[in-house]
Amino acid sequence: MTTSTPDLWHHYGRTRATTDRAVPETFHWDWSQSGGPGAEVLGDLTGLRVADLGAGAGRHAAHLATHQRPERVDAIDASAAQHAIATGLYGHLTPRLRLVQADVVTHLRSAPNGYDMLYSVFGALDFTDPQHLLPAAAAALRPGGRLAFATLAHYLGGEPAETDVTHADIPAKRSDGQPTTMRRWVLQEQVWTKLLSEARLTDITTDLLPALSEGPRTADTLLVTASRRT
Repeated sequence: MTTSTPDLWHHYGRTRATTDRAVPETFHWDWSQSGGPGAEVLGDLTGLRVADLGAGAGRHAAHLATHQRPERVDAIDASAAQHAIATGLYGHLTPRLRLVQADVVTHLRSAPNGYDMLYSVFGALDFTDPQHLLPAAAAALRPGGRLAFATLAHYLGGEPAETDVTHADIPAKRSDGQPTTMRRWVLQEQVWTKLLSEARLTDITTDLLPALSEGPRTADTLLVTASRRT
């Protein structure tokens, strides 16, 4: 995920990393990570250069690097804590998997026409101002390259997504356990479509993946794809 100092992702996924160290056999877009479409949404990745924007522990990127035959997958995350977890889990998958600790927007701006496919699963698209991230993503895609991302279709708890480019301050913890907040963008479908068009991305599609269970922490998923003009 993307973040600013201090690192607010210190605790995320740490317990799972001690018990589940395998490369995932499956790839899921939905919030529950248990159903819906899989890596086929990305198309044939054989020989392509791919990047995971806000890769966290790198599980999705590790799956693609292992099972989909890309030239390389760059798992990009600003969090030093998440980068360290990913390195411990999947550092052995280099050079097909490259673990990059960097601000996503800065990295994309440094790589014009550098990628065939960019994707994010509740990653950087949720936690970075899309007015900065989407133009950087469009510039980093090669002509004909594609962007795909999964994001919350509404807030956890059921409140509707925003009708404008507005973030919410959501609870988080510093590395010392002290409470704080971080920004998250939960936007309605038409807002994402407008932002993608403004970034000069085309062939925009949106799909709603309904939650597979009920509860206060479940949510529908909005799956979005777009392309850079050829």
